[in-house]
Amino acid sequence: MKVLVLGANGQLGNDIVSAFEKEHEVIGITHDDIDIGNLSDIHQLLLEKKPNILINTTAFHHVELCEQSPETAELVNAIAVGFMANICKMLHIKFVHFSTDYVFDGEKKTPYVETDFASPVNVYGKSKLHGEKLILENNPNALIIRISAIYGQHACRAKKGLNFIQLMLKLAQEKGEVKVVDDEFVSPTSTKNVVQQVALTLKSDINGIVHATSEGQCSWYEFAEEIFKYTHTKVNLYKGSSSDFPAKVNRPKYSVLQNDVLHKNNINIMLPWKDALHQYLDEIKK
Repeated sequence: MKVLVLGANGQLGNDIVSAFEKEHEVIGITHDDIDIGNLSDIHQLLLEKKPNILINTTAFHHVELCEQSPETAELVNAIAVGFMANICKMLHIKFVHFSTDYVFDGEKKTPYVETDFASPVNVYGKSKLHGEKLILENNPNALIIRISAIYGQHACRAKKGLNFIQLMLKLAQEKGEVKVVDDEFVSPTSTKNVVQQVALTLKSDINGIVHATSEGQCSWYEFAEEIFKYTHTKVNLYKGSSSDFPAKVNRPKYSVLQNDVLHKNNINIMLPWKDALHQYLDEIKK
């Protein structure tokens, strides 16, 4: 099959290209190759390449910049993906899109399942939720995968190239002490594991919204603690509160996702968060 990947030079897109090209013909389109906000360019690309599957990893996901440029967030995260979904339906292309835990407000305090009511607290989350709705309105056969706190081998474009793990190790080396919030909870997730799950889910022909995050949950402090413990890093690690780091943008304090659809279909291969972290640390050590 021919698979077209948008955002092929991103943190997630890189891993998708590497994994899928082992079995498929993969066309990687980078952020420099196309303006996602230019709908006619998207249309022309799909007409020209004629893929069997379109995997969109692009997004305007710098949370602070989304607040400053809500029109751009709406264009990239909602209007453009709704357009993609519609064109894919017309051309009989399977559309795969990635969404976020930020569609939830974090008030539930227990893991969110796919059918839970979404109520985002910032522009980024609102634009991503609108994108989900437009996709399903235009193409009910599309696959929307919500992910959370991802990290991988490749640079994160929105975070100056460093994921949370790399940042913690860098700060430990440079400063010898780190303060991390212990009142915000997530399911930190490996991009490698996400890609494995996407491949299996596509073979299972599942449509609609699917959560694909590491099993279990932890605070950012607990995540950092495990990073330092597993790498035998000497550092003074202190617990902090979100109030210690005043944010310009509201964020959900609890955005843990439960892979309910994957479990019900007996295809969940997402690892416990500690196992995925250890696997990642072993790989970067090599």
